[in-house]
Amino acid sequence: GVDDEICTGDHSCIRLSGCPSLTVKPNPDPLRDDPVAAVVESCVGCGLCGEVAHAAVLCPSFYRADIISNPGFWDRALHRVRRAVIGWLGGGGEAAASRHEQNDRDAQPSSPQPSPLRGEGTRREAAQSQTRPLTILVAALGGEGGGVLTDWIVAAAASQNFPVQSTSIPGVAQRTGATTYHIELVPEPMPSGEIARRPILALAPGVGDVDLVVASELMEAGRAVAGGFVTPDRTTTIASTSRSYLVVEKMAMADGRYDQERLAQAVQTHSRRALLLDLEALTQQSGAMINAVMLGVIAGAGALPIPAAAFEAAIRADGKAVDANVRGFRIGLAAVHDGAPVQARADKRPHESAAALDHDIALMPEAARAIVSEGARRLTRYQDAAYARLYLDRLQPIRDADAKAQAGGKLLAATARQLAVRMSYEDVIRVAQAKIDPARMTRIVDEMKIAAAQPFAVTEFLKPGVEELCSVLPPALASRVLGLAARHQKLANAHWGMAVKTTAVFGYLRFYLLARLRPVRRRTYRYREEQRAIEAWLDLIARAAPLSAELALEIAECARLIKGYGDTHKRGADNYHLIETELMLPALAGATPPREAADAIANARTAALLDPDGEALRKCLAEIQSRSARRIAAE
Repeated sequence: GVDDEICTGDHSCIRLSGCPSLTVKPNPDPLRDDPVAAVVESCVGCGLCGEVAHAAVLCPSFYRADIISNPGFWDRALHRVRRAVIGWLGGGGEAAASRHEQNDRDAQPSSPQPSPLRGEGTRREAAQSQTRPLTILVAALGGEGGGVLTDWIVAAAASQNFPVQSTSIPGVAQRTGATTYHIELVPEPMPSGEIARRPILALAPGVGDVDLVVASELMEAGRAVAGGFVTPDRTTTIASTSRSYLVVEKMAMADGRYDQERLAQAVQTHSRRALLLDLEALTQQSGAMINAVMLGVIAGAGALPIPAAAFEAAIRADGKAVDANVRGFRIGLAAVHDGAPVQARADKRPHESAAALDHDIALMPEAARAIVSEGARRLTRYQDAAYARLYLDRLQPIRDADAKAQAGGKLLAATARQLAVRMSYEDVIRVAQAKIDPARMTRIVDEMKIAAAQPFAVTEFLKPGVEELCSVLPPALASRVLGLAARHQKLANAHWGMAVKTTAVFGYLRFYLLARLRPVRRRTYRYREEQRAIEAWLDLIARAAPLSAELALEIAECARLIKGYGDTHKRGADNYHLIETELMLPALAGATPPREAADAIANARTAALLDPDGEALRKCLAEIQSRSARRIAAE
């Protein structure tokens, strides 16, 4: 698994691993926009992603959780002792080890729904009827049971004596393409003895000739729209708001995801009727596969002239995982009737800050007040109230500059967001705090559905180097050690691999002792260096604000480059300093017009975030300097 609290959204693990089960998800941190890495349910537990992150010295956010199957008396007794000791130390072990069982709530099937595609339903006509067939396009990803869903629909249609035919268009599994299924049926029972007059049905969907599009993922619905299969005069679209991200989306160093709201808007605009539900959440709720939930949504929406009972009968007749599939079907059916939410977006509204700082926060402009509040709360938890006070004091000059530049609070809001993130930098003390947080262990237990009193182990993978070890040393001692490492390359490249079990007493104590160093954080080498860099960055923003609020805003946003651990952090800091030297300082010296400098900094920052090797940034800077030289020559 991946710890959301420690992942900084650099995505180096995804670029190096290439595992299709390693994806991204919205960042739960209200002050960070870049999505974090996540492991999805298709993971087979090979551990390759963690080994790659460990070997490449990427970050300590990966962990491995192992459930001990068929535990003996000794396993259970040792587990109880460990949880009791860790709980006494403050880890909440007993609370994390026990979890309440979740009861499945099966929705009762409802009466058949009339089809919106056929008015109030169908009526039997003469044998020579020219009733138009209904065309269904199912877009599913590999491993989601799209073929089984197609078989259920075909069986349900056949039970109504409807002529029906299905074909599949194989795609590439693992998110580089979808497998689509085409179903065509005539919504009129076949007269007995008229086998020779069976209608001729198509083998593939035609552009603009699809009545129902069902997509298990929002991008696949977008593909159907782009392909011309969804039309506003004919097509009903049922799609999930959840995403299975493309490789290019996951590899981006920042937020490379396509705009979900634009995708949803495109689906709604081009459909006659669009039903967007979080099918992934419904699937997790039911414990079934997503295809059963999709079938329930199709039945609940009345998208086909087939009663819900016929769909459920098709599931039972299939005879495979009947209980789970029926449960998923009924939850999908109930979601439509109950009006499940259309969007599944994380609530990222900042929380209230500590009461002692409320007065100063209330004086902030409304556009930035919520972010400042969250920043103060974050830093109080990270260090103490005095550290949050330093945060507010640092924002006062930016607040004045924002008012003079008439930026409407935008400059203050952007600076407050990035300042809170920079001041809560990820050092070994913060990592240790996150690893032994009782809420984290509870989350792992819930995600893995570990039963009460079931023994399990959580292993953390760490590979600190000289810089990480020096980060918690006093500045004088750390400077000497780093100077020695600069003269001896072997020492500079040395890293010590560790696999520490936080569910074992001694492993927990290692993190516990590191977390207890929080009171002395201000005396460490890393703290001194971070505060110096923060002050220099704030000075650039304050100097740029009188020239241009837009320029100051772009300088503030460049703090996004500095994130991650080890080489990733160093590379981001180097990119920031390169942009500072080549673009920021010349702009502040008057060598470049403010508007042109703001555009150049924005382009350079984007290039740095897109290319981890730095080649795109170098090309971008060379092009900017070339344009500047031509402008000077023209003048």
